[in-house]
Amino acid sequence: MAILPILEAPDPRLRTISTPVEAIDADLQRLIDDMFETMYDAPGIGLAAIQVGVPKRVLVMDLQEPETDEEDAPPVRKPMVFINPEILSGSQDMAVYNEGCLSVPEQYAEVERPASVRASWMDRDGRIHEEQIDGLLATCLQHEMDHLEGVLFIDHLSRLKRDMLMKKLNKARKAA
Repeated sequence: MAILPILEAPDPRLRTISTPVEAIDADLQRLIDDMFETMYDAPGIGLAAIQVGVPKRVLVMDLQEPETDEEDAPPVRKPMVFINPEILSGSQDMAVYNEGCLSVPEQYAEVERPASVRASWMDRDGRIHEEQIDGLLATCLQHEMDHLEGVLFIDHLSRLKRDMLMKKLNKARKAA
């Protein structure tokens, strides 16, 4: 496994529309493993293949929920793979979440999205799933699926907020 470089805004490759996965083979399994290692190292809770320069419709996520109420308890990993995901429908109810992105490092903004979605996808073994998803998982899935269409979370913001956020990002890069 390898830690892959994560593309950062305004890299034009992040605007690429990803193509469907045609076959679940050894190369795809290796990509999925590398994506998990990259996401955990960053650290993040979701990563789309395009964020590591691969324009394929593949997402990995792990919300890493604590197993106990103990503050010192390590999170329990619950890795999820979404191949060729589709959102079949979204709820009328909306939810606002303070989103961040590994491709827009250390910048956060409130984004409004459907509170729940009905989605379908294949897992890493090629099994097809269709489920109603809500909460943080629904938000994360929608965020990562935006990447497959060349959309960043900052595109959901007003032009003024987006410009301010990008100025903060550029200032942080210069200071580093």
